[in-house]
Formats: sequence, C-alpha cells, structure tokens
Amino acid sequence: MAGTEPRAAKRRPVYLDLPRIRLPLPGIVSFLHRVSGALLFLFGIPLLLAGVGASLASPESYASLRDALAHPLAKLVLIGFVWAYVHHFCAGIRHLLLDLHIGVDLAPARRSTAVVAFLSVALTLIIGVRLW
Repeated sequence: MAGTEPRAAKRRPVYLDLPRIRLPLPGIVSFLHRVSGALLFLFGIPLLLAGVGASLASPESYASLRDALAHPLAKLVLIGFVWAYVHHFCAGIRHLLLDLHIGVDLAPARRSTAVVAFLSVALTLIIGVRLW
C-alpha cells in the first residue's frame, strides 16, 4: 500500500529567537512605517478629534485643554505623535517612489531608507524644540 510508507520529515524551525534576528535598516523603517500608521489610526485620530471637539465647545474647555497640553507628559505624548506622523509621511513618500520604480536598486533603496530615518528624527527634534 502506498499509504503505509513513512513520509520524509519536513525541516521546520523549532524555535525562532526573534531578538537575535537582525533586520536591515530597510526592514526596520518598513516595520516602523506600519507601527506609526497603526498608532496614528488607533490613537492619533481619536485624540485629535476629541481635542478639536473640546476646544470648540466653549472658551472654558479650550482653556482646560490648553492647560492639559502644557503638562510635560502631554508634550512627550505629542512629540511621539509628531514622530509617528513625520515618519509615516516620509516613509510613505519613499514607498510611493518605490512603486514608481524610482530607487528600486539595492544601493539607492538603502540610501533612501537612511534618509527617511534621519529626516524623521531631525524633523521631530525641530518640531519638538518648537513645541516645548
């Protein structure tokens, strides 16, 4: 019978040690693009809409929101959202250029990844200094 023959065992990874896997910079930027998009969608948009609604409700609620956003912890959260927005924007432009087959080769793709990483941190620092 054909069904009684032992099958060849497939080689599958038993244990995947994720902290030891080193992603290249393009992989990290791509992962952060997804994380920043999820962060903006799940938390950024609802908080922005709640803030706009509270600021337009009355002069007292606007003053209350302004006082709440003056707290250092709130400023750190805002800087986090600024980074998420700037990084998602820059990485999105990079992905659009890659979709247009601009910078698809290995060297330009790595260069554009480094530019996105540098630009997102630099713009976040500039906006963060202005915000603080």
